[in-house]
Amino acid sequence: MKLLDIGEVAEATGLRVSALRYYEEKGLIEALGRKGLRRQYGPEVLQQLALVALGRQAGFSLDEIGGMFGAGGAPALPRAELKTRAAEMRDQARQLEALAQMLGHVADCPAPNHLDCPKFQKLLKLATRAQRRAT
Repeated sequence: MKLLDIGEVAEATGLRVSALRYYEEKGLIEALGRKGLRRQYGPEVLQQLALVALGRQAGFSLDEIGGMFGAGGAPALPRAELKTRAAEMRDQARQLEALAQMLGHVADCPAPNHLDCPKFQKLLKLATRAQRRAT
């Protein structure tokens, strides 16, 4: 098995070496040894780091992501938690779409006073409902 030098891992992932050291400190990845002073990783580290990146994009904390790795760094993904997060993201997407519609209407509305515009009033009510659900 060819080991990857920390610099190679950084180049392949776009992460800074300091971030890789931090991820190792948090237990997200593990160096298999050293060559001189440079950490060496197995090729599976690239997949582990891709899972970390995906988790970060989904809004999980590093501690939450760390809990998604089982023995030897293999993924142990909590399906129920992922379904919950996916539902939250879909709800957030709906809220963002409503906000984008409202902003687009405000920008294009010919009414001299937006508060007199029936469509704007409808969009305000939708935004208020979405806010109530979020709290």
